[in-house]
Amino acid sequence: MSGGGAPGVADAVVCPVCPRHCRLAPGALGRCRARRNVDGRSVPEGYGRVTSLALDPVEKKPLARFHPGSYLLSVGSYGCNLTCPFCQNHRISQAGEGDVSWRRLRPEELAALAEEARRRDPRVIGIAHTYNEPLVAWEFVRDSALAARERGLVTALVSNGCACSGFIDELAPLLDAANIDLKGFSPAFYEACGAAEGSLDAVRATIERLAAEPGCHLEVTTLVVPGMNDSEAEVDAIAAWLAGLNGGRGREEIVYHVTRFFPHWRMADAAPTPVTTVRRLADVACRHLAHVCVGNC
Repeated sequence: MSGGGAPGVADAVVCPVCPRHCRLAPGALGRCRARRNVDGRSVPEGYGRVTSLALDPVEKKPLARFHPGSYLLSVGSYGCNLTCPFCQNHRISQAGEGDVSWRRLRPEELAALAEEARRRDPRVIGIAHTYNEPLVAWEFVRDSALAARERGLVTALVSNGCACSGFIDELAPLLDAANIDLKGFSPAFYEACGAAEGSLDAVRATIERLAAEPGCHLEVTTLVVPGMNDSEAEVDAIAAWLAGLNGGRGREEIVYHVTRFFPHWRMADAAPTPVTTVRRLADVACRHLAHVCVGNC
């Protein structure tokens, strides 16, 4: 059961984590497939349920200006609060517990695995929460970050940023780096990604909050999808807004990735973004930002 029950159901709960605010009947899963109403609380059922675990170069996250040449133990679960038709990780992001294989890892166990990886290779510096949408089980990110910090390991978050501000406020001081997807700059684009009303505002608030966090290195990615968000005007507006964050320090502090789309999932028959388009839009972003990268070119 997904999406919750009807108003007035006894012991129903409204999930507070993201702008969708699923109303969950007792035992019901939210739209993200990772949170459930258990005894009148929105519980992260996906907590510690790991579907993907790999050592990745930091540049793959992508984090271009955060400890270049280092490695992160990347961990993912299942579920997401968006349904982007071009999702490259749809097999886990759009899955529930019964659709994929997973194993349970406690935060301390995850941190211990990263510590052991660092013993074998000193280029390993910490953990990245990625692959699906980590914020649907944000409590696992929080607890793992605390366990990592005790071992001198960093924590990176790769996320769509679509969460309510109180949870980002709790996470921000625990993050050493983040790459947040800014998928477009209009509510219509987020609607095409299956987002709830107010999702763009939530993502913008997440980026603003992380940009202001002194200990968090921030990078932002826009996947350029032909016919959806590939206009110069949209990228110009995004870059200008990013440059103005943190009292105007965003121009020098924020790294912006303009990334090429390749066909995936519900857009498997679409054409890839022309390389010339990606490079042209990167040039547009450079009018406002000191650090602009192209990806998948």
